[in-house]
Amino acid sequence: MDYGSGNIRSIYNGFKHIGVKVNVSADKNDLKNSDAIILPGVGAFGAVMDNLSKYEDIIYSHIDEGKPLLGICLGLHMLFSNSEESPEAQGLNIFKGTVKRFDLPKGYKIPHMGWNRIRVNDTANNNTSLLSDADNEYMYFVHSYYIDPEDKDIITAYTDYGGKIPVAIGKDNVFALQFHPEKSGPSGLNILQKFVNQIE
Repeated sequence: MDYGSGNIRSIYNGFKHIGVKVNVSADKNDLKNSDAIILPGVGAFGAVMDNLSKYEDIIYSHIDEGKPLLGICLGLHMLFSNSEESPEAQGLNIFKGTVKRFDLPKGYKIPHMGWNRIRVNDTANNNTSLLSDADNEYMYFVHSYYIDPEDKDIITAYTDYGGKIPVAIGKDNVFALQFHPEKSGPSGLNILQKFVNQIE
């Protein structure tokens, strides 16, 4: 699965930095036997979903078995029903909702690129365990689209960029982030470590 080799390399190096070896693989058996799955992503929603279609059953089974899954950037978008970037494409539909293009006030640039503080949103129906030390920390973003979940309770963090936007979700064993933790310094690497800690 090549969703942007630079993105995969930076995530790989992020885990390597905290002493965790990850396996980059497109082999179905590797995915079936994995302790955790990470969905990275760079590119267009439709093209990525087309490439991902042959792995969908494995991803659904992985989640049903209670194993942790982490989506990063476009990997977050894939978890939803559809995206304005590629209206003809269907997402994994693990969470109901749409991925929308920014419609920002004058003076805000698209893509949203750079450092923004996140605010953790802890509700009874979400899982903020990856973000327990991340409230008010700066994280690194590069994106032109944002998620709009039907169930707002799954949102675990927001940032402010021309308005309040959701930038992370967590529900049971499924986590996803709009920002790049592997590029977000010690606070981001701490999130990766907390994801590793989810593995039993």
